[in-house]
Amino acid sequence: MKHLVLRFLAVLFVLSLTGCGYNTFQSLDEESKASWSEVLNQYQRRADLVPNLVNVVKGYASHEKEVLTQVADARSKVGSIQVTPELLNDPEAFAKFQAAQGQLTSALSRLLAVSENYPNLKADQGFRDLQAQLEGTENRITVARNRYIETIKNYNVAVRSFPNNLTAMALGYKAKPSFTVENEKAISVAPTVNFESK
Repeated sequence: MKHLVLRFLAVLFVLSLTGCGYNTFQSLDEESKASWSEVLNQYQRRADLVPNLVNVVKGYASHEKEVLTQVADARSKVGSIQVTPELLNDPEAFAKFQAAQGQLTSALSRLLAVSENYPNLKADQGFRDLQAQLEGTENRITVARNRYIETIKNYNVAVRSFPNNLTAMALGYKAKPSFTVENEKAISVAPTVNFESK
């Protein structure tokens, strides 16, 4: 009889573990790492395109040295940040990484704006190809970020939901930071449109 009770308790214990969330955390953690790898992959693609784009523009717009320097500096800042799996769990390091990527995006925007002043550059097939690749890469970055945001949302919901939150506390799982925008206040204000001529 005692042997039967022990077996029953062992079965009951195993069944209770299936709802503890451990496996959920493992799969969501791996999903978040995979999503982050895709974001990094797209950032690397962009970083690889930048020198080619800068060199093409340099040939046409040698006196736009300031913009070219800003792009090069922003790219080197992005490259100097050590991207490790721990970055995902450190909100401060994650914010620095996002800021560096934002600076590169801004510098690239200025570079493309400079190209508007050079009709021959805009007509250059190599520049047009690089510009199209860069635009496509920016779209891929947006898609990869969206997937990462969704994955992190699922992970954070699991970490904070009962009874999984008990397992999360016991095993040290914490909510992970998601992407944010630097200028949230500025973009929350609706733009003013005025059609009156002066």
